[in-house]
Amino acid sequence: MSETAAAALGSGAAPVKVVHADRPTLVEWLGMPVFLAAVLGATYYWVTSQELDTIEQRVLTRELLVEKTVEHLQLTAVSTLVVVLLAVPLGILLTRRVARPAVPVVLGVANIGQGIPSFGLLAVIFVAFGSLGFTPVVVGLVAYSLLPILRNTMVGLQQVDRNLIKASKGMGMSSLTVLLRVELPLAVPVMVAGLRTALIINVGTATLATFFGAGGLGYVVYNGITLNRETVLITGVVLVSGLALLVDYLAGMAGRLLSPRGV
Repeated sequence: MSETAAAALGSGAAPVKVVHADRPTLVEWLGMPVFLAAVLGATYYWVTSQELDTIEQRVLTRELLVEKTVEHLQLTAVSTLVVVLLAVPLGILLTRRVARPAVPVVLGVANIGQGIPSFGLLAVIFVAFGSLGFTPVVVGLVAYSLLPILRNTMVGLQQVDRNLIKASKGMGMSSLTVLLRVELPLAVPVMVAGLRTALIINVGTATLATFFGAGGLGYVVYNGITLNRETVLITGVVLVSGLALLVDYLAGMAGRLLSPRGV
């Protein structure tokens, strides 16, 4: 099987090279956590060394930062879980011969989320729901990040060598067994590439949740901008960026561990 796969992230997107390796090394395991710990530690030292005014002290409390980080994680986790539960089965279905005529229609609908600016999409969802809060934001995040996982699930399954599938069926495996034991394991690296993209999209877009009553680290960033407090702004940006790098790292490691050895 080729070591490159077209991990298309959207309509007309350039192929993404997916590198297959056996298992992560110790440096790969520890590199990103050590880097993030160093960045967060340096930021903490820098913030605590500043003479904070009353406004900065109110926003940069440990309790508030933990609360907003947890809200951000909840938005990202729930929306990504919903996307996976929707996009993976749908992607599998669309690679089956019976559903292939529906592929252009489904991808066209999935492209709508990517075609609308994130703030505009969340605003449309808010108008549709008629209320602020957690659920409308999650629906918006799902619509915005559906395409990467859907496309990569389809591409990952389509790039599996047809000869392997024929050989498996020739050994007496059913279509379901071939899918579960041959196609999906070989498609994991490409599918994980889509998952990583969706996670980063959700972490970044969830920053806008504060405008729709769902909290998140956008609250810290927004206060830093509106109150003209550089310390608050940098703290919020570092936390959001660190969270994006962390979820990307965890998804990448999970993909490496779940991939068949040598693939």
